[in-house]
Amino acid sequence: MPEKYENIKNAALKDVAEFMCVAARTAPKTRGQDNLTITILDRPDRQKVMAEMKKIAGRDSRPSCKRDAENIKDTDYIVVIGSKKKSMGLNCGFCGYHSCSELNETKGVCAYNSMDLGIALGSAASVAAGFHVDNRLMYSIGKAAVESGVLDEDVTQAIGIPLSATGKNPFFDR
Repeated sequence: MPEKYENIKNAALKDVAEFMCVAARTAPKTRGQDNLTITILDRPDRQKVMAEMKKIAGRDSRPSCKRDAENIKDTDYIVVIGSKKKSMGLNCGFCGYHSCSELNETKGVCAYNSMDLGIALGSAASVAAGFHVDNRLMYSIGKAAVESGVLDEDVTQAIGIPLSATGKNPFFDR
């Protein structure tokens, strides 16, 4: 008996999500230092993140967060990549502060961590695209993941990448 598409889809999406995590981890990093947190949200954490997205929508007047929460409710795999709060110690000033010690006294983010996060996200998204899996980088998922506590407490910024393999991409033309 032929395998049902739903089983094929789930197995393929799981593999792609895992390959995306590996691609993010092995992406080039500034100074060779890895400050990334990389995970695939399990169902309980997805529920927490969706609830937090809806909370953020009301609290911050961001209806797009509620829309995004509805978009991902049927998504089985969401890769989240975040960056920990740790300065590189270069005192370069790219973050807007004169020194890393000044930055560390604030809630600011090291510019190099933001660059590393962007490179890792590009690597992960390219894997999904290479397998023709629908995906979208969503700040709303990352923000909710940070605020809901599903990531390490030292993660200051994150982006979520939901995956889909249906007849129409649910993350566009919403």
